[in-house]
Amino acid sequence: MRREPRIIPIGPGQLARTVAMHRRCSPRTLWSRYHRAMADPRTYVPTLLSRPGSVHLAALGATGRIVAVGHLMPVHTAVEAALLVEDSWQGRGLGTRLLHHLGEHARAGGWTTLYGLFLAGDERIDAMLRHAPPPVQRREEGGTVTAWVRVHDLVAHPTVPRR
Repeated sequence: MRREPRIIPIGPGQLARTVAMHRRCSPRTLWSRYHRAMADPRTYVPTLLSRPGSVHLAALGATGRIVAVGHLMPVHTAVEAALLVEDSWQGRGLGTRLLHHLGEHARAGGWTTLYGLFLAGDERIDAMLRHAPPPVQRREEGGTVTAWVRVHDLVAHPTVPRR
């Protein structure tokens, strides 16, 4: 029986493992997450993991290797969620699980709105949002889609692991 990846909090202490996961991602996956070509992950991941007030989670595979990360970053009156799932782990509900855990952290932090940005035409993210139980609002502007959900609605719908 295959074990589901374990979700754990991470921070600057897991920099090397997080950078290694970024390096295992295809350029397409990195483009989907960051919306631009990215240089060496050692140049931007340290800043991301040490951002004040943020929450960072990782999914660990059976070997203990980081296979996905999720970030929750306060921005003014809302909180932004961002996900990156290693290519070989995509399509298994891992992004959805991370998003639900981030929603729990957003609720604990007193945030009422959680949002994310994705590129118009990103079929993977679009499919995930279409299958999300809570109502997801969207607005497209200049090729970027902003999707948001009420935190209460997100955490009220438990995730169902795919078999």
